Amino acid sequence: MAEDSTPMDADIGVVVVSYQSLATIDDCLARLRDAVGVAAIRVVDNDSTDGTVAVIQRHAVADPRVQFIANPDNAGFGMACNQGAAAIAAQAPSCRWLAFVNPDALVEVDTLSRLRQLALQRRAAGVDVLLGVDLVDEAGTRDPAARRRAPDFLAMLGGFAAGLRGRRPGSRAALAIQPDDGAELQPVEAISGALMFLARARFERIGGFDEAYRLHAEDLDLCRRLAADGVELAVANRVRVVHVRGVSSRSNPWFVEWHKHRGLWRYFRKFEAAQRGVGVRALVFALIWARFPFAVVGALLRSRA
Repeated sequence: MAEDSTPMDADIGVVVVSYQSLATIDDCLARLRDAVGVAAIRVVDNDSTDGTVAVIQRHAVADPRVQFIANPDNAGFGMACNQGAAAIAAQAPSCRWLAFVNPDALVEVDTLSRLRQLALQRRAAGVDVLLGVDLVDEAGTRDPAARRRAPDFLAMLGGFAAGLRGRRPGSRAALAIQPDDGAELQPVEAISGALMFLARARFERIGGFDEAYRLHAEDLDLCRRLAADGVELAVANRVRVVHVRGVSSRSNPWFVEWHKHRGLWRYFRKFEAAQRGVGVRALVFALIWARFPFAVVGALLRSRA
């Protein structure tokens, strides 16, 4: 479909950040191209070497809505998201909505249009929203990262014993909120970066993702800053998306875990450290990094399973 023949109700710009995503990128992009309401798809590739780029190029040739940016190295998730959003703002300014979709998140044909409708309903009530979805794996098991609390590092210190049993600071289990299936929109403090939907103007207003995060915690950071700007955070409980977790992270577990822990430390320093004493700051630092070697070993074992 040529961009100048895009339906009038197509005003959603999609950003996909890929890295070593060959296993899922073809299905991801095919589904996004079929999705109702999509006017532009910008894929930012962080120097994949596994054939991912060839798949993206094939989709770009077949559909003018798909364009890609090839980074010369892994610039990080947040920076790549900002690149994609900036490209949509410059090249497809009619896109009023942004959807950040991981290359291993597989949407249905109505996923994004349903999110847009929910966002419009809240806007009619005078509220802008950041929406997530009910994420499940291929077996239908719900992902606890879909509904989260914002990290509270002082509370994590109080639960240090649980950390010794394997629940690391900022882990999905530690932050998870149970689904409330009676609510169409469930208020949360943070959603997963696997799929985030919001008004482009709101994203631009807060300056997009903090590019100082390389991997992980940048979604928590974005959620916190949007909430501080008056945006409501919620999960659309009746919009379900399959998330094939860990496709990119399997290629270099050490790198992923390093930046995951580094991101948590940055998040603490940015939002909580100023309210804590030196002793608490030192304990949080120790808690985060003492867990790092165990997390690496666990990730390596999972990657080889």
